[in-house]
Amino acid sequence: MTEPYTPFTSRVIPLPNENVDTDQIIPARYLKTTEKTGLADGLFRDWRYREDGTPNPDFVLNRPEMHGRQILLAGYNFGSGSSREHAPWALTAWGIRAVISTSFGDIFRSNALKNGLLPIEVDRELHGRLFSLVAADPDADLAVDLEAQEVRLPGDEAIRFAVDPFARKMLLAGTDELGYVLARIPAIEAWEAAHPPRVNTLG
Repeated sequence: MTEPYTPFTSRVIPLPNENVDTDQIIPARYLKTTEKTGLADGLFRDWRYREDGTPNPDFVLNRPEMHGRQILLAGYNFGSGSSREHAPWALTAWGIRAVISTSFGDIFRSNALKNGLLPIEVDRELHGRLFSLVAADPDADLAVDLEAQEVRLPGDEAIRFAVDPFARKMLLAGTDELGYVLARIPAIEAWEAAHPPRVNTLG
């Protein structure tokens, strides 16, 4: 269960690296836990810190002005590689609510949508425009509205994006497939009571 996905406005974290895989998002040594607590420390760990454990001042997330930003503008093909829910867990634990890219790894996209993280796919022309916008104005705000399926740019230009309808419903409700079924148990029980079994499996 997560909180219902509400509209928000945020400045942008630019990460132009291409083909970022899930091991780069959260290294495999963090997969021993099934708890989300502390995973923010592992996000992009091998890029954020040097071998001696000191922060890498050149990595974008280590810049003080990036703290509190909720939109990650990523390079092409974000979230490829092995399946691990820890990747969206780490991103959301850090505070990221949406990732914009030209494409996503299929399993990453599925895991993200089930864990309160919105993957927004845009074409390459718009992708380039967004990076140019952020380069020209690092403090530019984007507004994300999942219900309207829009990202609004400065100047109020609206960009439409696609999202799986069922995943959208789950995000807006702040639930998942299990929660969706559990909320419908009375309806399921009523249907079963009105439709007795056609085959006696106890005989």
